[in-house]
Amino acid sequence: MPKFAAGVVRFQNEVFPQKKELFETLSKGQSPEALFITCSDSRIETAMITQTEPGELFICRNAGNIVPPHTNHTGGMTASIEFATAALQVPHIVVCGHTECGAMKGAMGLTEDPASLDSLPHVKEWLSYSRAAVQVVDIKHPEASAEDRMTALLRENVILQLQHLKTHPAVAARLAKGDLQLHGWVYDIKTGDVHAYDEATGEFSTVDALYAEQVAKYAGDCHAH
Repeated sequence: MPKFAAGVVRFQNEVFPQKKELFETLSKGQSPEALFITCSDSRIETAMITQTEPGELFICRNAGNIVPPHTNHTGGMTASIEFATAALQVPHIVVCGHTECGAMKGAMGLTEDPASLDSLPHVKEWLSYSRAAVQVVDIKHPEASAEDRMTALLRENVILQLQHLKTHPAVAARLAKGDLQLHGWVYDIKTGDVHAYDEATGEFSTVDALYAEQVAKYAGDCHAH
């Protein structure tokens, strides 16, 4: 805790003064560019990965970057998705998985002691929202190694959660209107690579390849200003 407290002091004395105008603007409201749904894993630093400032991402984190399908049951994810989509009107939603995900290892039964999930009933129930992704991997890659199966699961889980997102009324309405885009990413902790899902091809490509035109346009706009 002393390290965290020292960090707060450094933020107040060094960082905040340099961004005082930004925080003054943010104190009046928020207009984030995206709802960013990712894992609670401590190794995932959203602002560092996306190089964003405060106010640009509305972030939801949970074990396994899971989106439960919409039901009449009110939960934190459901409420946050509804608020970001219907109230904040975010134009983008990103579901971002990552390598070495403990939740996905649990879902696949690749933990050192799979029976240990029995002592974590809430975790076990939560991971059931990834069960369909596990079954897809079992069908598509029955002879693959454990490593390759995990790589496949990370991607299939992101695709599954994107499908779950579409069951939420606020998301479905915005998609029908045509002013909301869904994105599926997988971040590699070791290499820093991010692969993005191309719904048109059903494949994952590197972010720089899939978003090449948009990145080039953004760079040009920034250069112009």
